Amino acid sequence: MLVDGKTIAADIYRELKEELSGRTKRPRLLVVTAAPNVETQKYLNLKCRFAEELGIEVVVQEFSSEVTTQDIQDFLVGAFATYDGVIIQLPLPVQVDTALLLSLLPKQLDIDVANYVATEAEILPPVVGAIKEISKRHQIDFVGKKVVVVGRGRLVGKPAALWAEAQSAAVTVVDKDTVDASTILKEADIIISGAGVPGLITPEQIKEGVAIFDASTSEEGGVLRGDADPACAEKCSVFTPVPGGIGPVTVAVLLRNLVQLTKPSS
Repeated sequence: MLVDGKTIAADIYRELKEELSGRTKRPRLLVVTAAPNVETQKYLNLKCRFAEELGIEVVVQEFSSEVTTQDIQDFLVGAFATYDGVIIQLPLPVQVDTALLLSLLPKQLDIDVANYVATEAEILPPVVGAIKEISKRHQIDFVGKKVVVVGRGRLVGKPAALWAEAQSAAVTVVDKDTVDASTILKEADIIISGAGVPGLITPEQIKEGVAIFDASTSEEGGVLRGDADPACAEKCSVFTPVPGGIGPVTVAVLLRNLVQLTKPSS
């Protein structure tokens, strides 16, 4: 079954609009980026468009490719008091200490949940929240399942593995250095992929009935593609296409995190 991420996202946006309609103060969101590539810029544009449609004020601070860690750090520290949520849009240029900057984010402003700890999270990293939302709607239970996470990245692989383990799944993480990764994939009940390699996962590598959450978006020949070959969908119980699968839900969950963190105390 193909997941219609746009429909799920639309449901979330309706709930958020209802929540925000009763507020006198709308959230302010800061997005910090540096020399974004094509894929990052498209994703950033989506975040800004949907935030503004909800009435959320968005400010984008774009630095050049020559920016230093200190430049961004100085800007962030001076901006924290002015905003209700802050996004540090990854990836940043190679000379920037990404880990240091993410560690500076106050928990109450970190709507990306960059410093995610599965047992302590009030909100979930957007990709993880999207996986949870899709799983709920398609009755996918992680308990006791063999889950293979492809990639160890900060945005997908690492938080997805932590969350799946917290759901009592048997989690294996594979990457380009994993020996016999194809055999491991073939045994998976659920695959979560964020490697950023178009067509990495083929129908021959998966079993019938597997659920694939393709959380990767790469541009190839002007076309957005995921890690999983679209032909995999024929063997899957649930398959998130690229584009239109996890991506729209991830943006919606990100903005839901902002709305939740700024919810007035009763």
